[in-house]
Amino acid sequence: MIRILQITIVCIFSTAVLSVDTKNSFADNKDLTVGFSQIGAESGWRTAETKSIRSEAKKRGVNLKFSDAQQKQENQIKALGAFIAQNVDAIILAPVVETGWEPILKKAHRRGIPVILVDRGVKVTNDDLYTTLIASDFVAEGRMAGDWLAAKTGGKANIVELQGTPGAAPAIDRKKGFEQAIAKHPGMKITKSQTGEFTRAKGKEVMEAFLKSGGEIDAVYAHNDDMALGAIQAIEEAGKKPGVDILVVSIDGVKPAFESMVEGKLNCTVECNPLLGPAAFDAVEQAVAGKKLPKNTIVQDKLFDQSTAKDVIDSRQY
Repeated sequence: MIRILQITIVCIFSTAVLSVDTKNSFADNKDLTVGFSQIGAESGWRTAETKSIRSEAKKRGVNLKFSDAQQKQENQIKALGAFIAQNVDAIILAPVVETGWEPILKKAHRRGIPVILVDRGVKVTNDDLYTTLIASDFVAEGRMAGDWLAAKTGGKANIVELQGTPGAAPAIDRKKGFEQAIAKHPGMKITKSQTGEFTRAKGKEVMEAFLKSGGEIDAVYAHNDDMALGAIQAIEEAGKKPGVDILVVSIDGVKPAFESMVEGKLNCTVECNPLLGPAAFDAVEQAVAGKKLPKNTIVQDKLFDQSTAKDVIDSRQY
């Protein structure tokens, strides 16, 4: 039996738990126009999410207006303004950071345009400014990674951390969850921490700096797989064995991470499912139809390590 750790979250108040394999109950959406503001293409995970949204729109006959923000919030705000001016039926937004959205979301709200947040949340004074958030529990993901590393090291490790984009919800929450997990183990400490901006190139660059700065490094905790894969390159180029001399733990669960686990280089990854297209368009259709939606929909995630990677790698869709 494949050994996995799975988040099971009880549905309470306005929070729902959802598998992203939600089926479409609407037959024809040819008159539906939806704007999608994507952060960019900084990782394999992000590319998979974009593909899922686009393919689901095509499958349902939705007219999708797509905007790539290239990791800049100002580009996303500009795109949302254009969507509002075009009077789209709904907006799907993957926000690059948590704050700074209130003015543009107020414009969408005044026009009666529902805004569906995917994979990242926002901080606003009034939650009515967005319709629903479909995302993973990033804090739980960080805890899962920390708990796994604690078990693997016997609760003793000097850890370097590759953080995601400053101000981004997954970076904030994955750090929080990981720190909660290792706080239970006095022998575990983060000795260095720096942003790798969720990219492989930056992850490699920061890891190179960590290795050159001296000090014992037992493990790397990366907020996503792309940074972890960059760190693995840096470790190898420094003449060390990733996965053996230095343990590497990350989050996302993209196929290259599974390939790295099979090779014995990456030790563990916590899945963060990017295939949000079906759930996002179910939410769009319900919102446009005037139906009440839960404020938060939590996507279920799993943890995989080297012992399980071989068994599931062929079934990975991203």
